[in-house]
Amino acid sequence: MSSQSNDTPTTLVILGPTASGKSTLALELARRFDTIELISADSMQVYRGMDIGTAKPTKAEQAEVRHHVIDVADPSDDYTVSAFQAAANEAIADIRARGKHPVMVGGTGLYVQAVVNALEIPAQFPSVRSEIDAKPDTLALHAELTRLDPVAAARMEPNNRRRVTRALEVTLGSGRPFSSFGPGIDAYPEVPFRQVGIRLPREEINARIDTRYFEQMKQGFLDEVDALRLRPEGLSRAPKQALGYKELIEHLEVRISQAGALELARHRTHRFARRQERWFRRDPRIAWLDTERNPMDLFDDLVGHFEQCN
Repeated sequence: MSSQSNDTPTTLVILGPTASGKSTLALELARRFDTIELISADSMQVYRGMDIGTAKPTKAEQAEVRHHVIDVADPSDDYTVSAFQAAANEAIADIRARGKHPVMVGGTGLYVQAVVNALEIPAQFPSVRSEIDAKPDTLALHAELTRLDPVAAARMEPNNRRRVTRALEVTLGSGRPFSSFGPGIDAYPEVPFRQVGIRLPREEINARIDTRYFEQMKQGFLDEVDALRLRPEGLSRAPKQALGYKELIEHLEVRISQAGALELARHRTHRFARRQERWFRRDPRIAWLDTERNPMDLFDDLVGHFEQCN
């Protein structure tokens, strides 16, 4: 559990895997306490026009409870972790300056940790990255990283291309070792945040994911994807690869049937939820609230956590 200094207010963070009900709980908490404003920590809800497939709060919900860091980027943009970190910190400061209480809610682990741990996030170096991406041998890249930054290299699997290439990009582009940018994501210092995780059995999460896709299709998800796909500006890599969107784009481009696209999206989202839980489970500061079926059964416990923040 996190702690705070006497002069630093604690901010509540509600987290958990996709479809765990955390957003519903956060909205109900804000309805109970009219001083609450919500900050979304979802890497896809930042994009305008990606509404149905991201389970973004509806216009009515946003009118009822103020939400921050939603619809702040165009789908053709590459929205970064550092951009989110700055926007979330600004929102927290603004909310508190107006005498309100910020509550951050979401499932994008790195977004949450960037704010909670005040991570020092290195810049991006596109030209360096292009040169690295042109080299297909990940083990050779890891060997180069070992020579330049043995500390960073020892923290990652040699065949984890995403982590290896990012560390090498920063090391070469910035002129300083990747490992010198703070303690990284494996450190869990005391922070002025109270993190509460919502956890349901895996079978229940999978069933909720399946039901949500069914409801989203009825709400017009396919039309939303088609409109995004046909934008003259195009889509950046992250929106194009987003769960549900990626598979329905493949369907609309006549590479897969609609039923096949949804089946693929369902199974990929099941796996994604497991990865989310594994990510959060590493953090010993998170207080987990468990229920077998209905997330609203956890509401009174969540209220208790919020009241301890203020």
